[in-house]
Amino acid sequence: MDPIRAAIKRRQFLRGIGVCMALPAMESMQGSKLLAANSPALATTATGAPLRTAFVYFPNGAIPRAWWPSVPNGSDTQSYEMSQTLKPLESHRNSIQVLKGLDNLSANGGPDGGGDHARGNGTFLTGVRLKKSASDIRAGVSIDQVIAKSIGDKTRLASLELTCDSKRQTSGCDSGYSCAYQYNISWSSATRPMSPESNPRSVFERLFGAGNPGERNDALARRRHEQKSILDFVLEDARAMQRRLPSSDRDKLAQYMDGVRELETRIEKAERFGQSADPAMVTPAGIPESFEEYVRLTYDLLFLAFQTDSTRVASLLLSHDGSNRSFDHIGIVEGHHDLTHHQNKADQIKKVEEIDLWYVRMFSEFLDKLGGAKDTDGNSLLHNSMIVYGSGNADGNRHTHADLPIVLAGNGGGTLTPGRFIDHRSKPLTNLFLSMAEKMGVQDLARFGDSTEPLGNV
Repeated sequence: MDPIRAAIKRRQFLRGIGVCMALPAMESMQGSKLLAANSPALATTATGAPLRTAFVYFPNGAIPRAWWPSVPNGSDTQSYEMSQTLKPLESHRNSIQVLKGLDNLSANGGPDGGGDHARGNGTFLTGVRLKKSASDIRAGVSIDQVIAKSIGDKTRLASLELTCDSKRQTSGCDSGYSCAYQYNISWSSATRPMSPESNPRSVFERLFGAGNPGERNDALARRRHEQKSILDFVLEDARAMQRRLPSSDRDKLAQYMDGVRELETRIEKAERFGQSADPAMVTPAGIPESFEEYVRLTYDLLFLAFQTDSTRVASLLLSHDGSNRSFDHIGIVEGHHDLTHHQNKADQIKKVEEIDLWYVRMFSEFLDKLGGAKDTDGNSLLHNSMIVYGSGNADGNRHTHADLPIVLAGNGGGTLTPGRFIDHRSKPLTNLFLSMAEKMGVQDLARFGDSTEPLGNV
């Protein structure tokens, strides 16, 4: 057999045992079907640290009068007065933007009638109108999956989808819409939702493996040793192959070797993070009985996923839109959804405000963790993140989808300008997502959903 062909066959074998590297196309392959590997854009900051993005969804909108800050004299966006509902975020004032005037008109009612909760939920990250059917699903690709498809191979998990909805209906959802719309915010295609994981134990074991901390660390050490052994073999084999290649192909093989070195760097990074980020946390037993502990634990897992650079793209559905969960732990026994249809009754409005406040308080705890953790460049994880917190309904009483309650947390590695309350005066929410995708390194995304242009002034 021709020695060059033999070397190529060996390379194909190496890919089969776990080295996900493809050779660049070479003239000497003469008809080989191997194609060049194009490296996607890398989600990093200017300092080279990971840049992360997450989308956190809370249900049923918010009471507008308690949500929106006020601005003295109506002009100075940096000296706004934090609203009643957003008060827990006061300590993060310099790391957040309150964004007003962002709309999701694809969730508005039309000839297909009711179903605002399904539409609010199902279109939040897509900006694409849903097909009203219980079985013939058609939505759109969500922005988290657009980003994941571009940069997801740079981390162990392309994306992470989480939820605190432990029980999901399979039929009979909002006004004839499929339940898939109401229990998913992440979509890899128009017909395929990315079902979020609701069990904290399953999430933890996906991130770190099963067993106690010592067992997990032993297994991780063995896996890294095996990966390094394979990489050593690949590099040795590539150098031998290089001596047999014509000069026209040597530069292309050098690109391949650069890719192997990049994989080495990722393994070293995993070692560095792994020693500090999977300390002695006990594997969760499962879903806590307390909803407050459930939400807190899920946020903690998202934090660990970012801290260990296991993924740079995530979504978290705290509860599906239309959720009628009670909040006994804060003294509210009525269902959330029922309360949002308050008919301007003061006592019901007050209870919804307390639920809104509780959700923001939990989000603020999550930001506390991100803000207190140092990244590889010395900045905080919060500094090197972009976290959207919002709902697909604006006023739950009227089922409106314009002027959505949206907070953007993080500095985007220095590319965002937090510390402000900005009124964007009726722009598509997808304009924000288009801007975030650009900052994450997604190339050539001219439009997304119903976007008109990247959102300026963020």
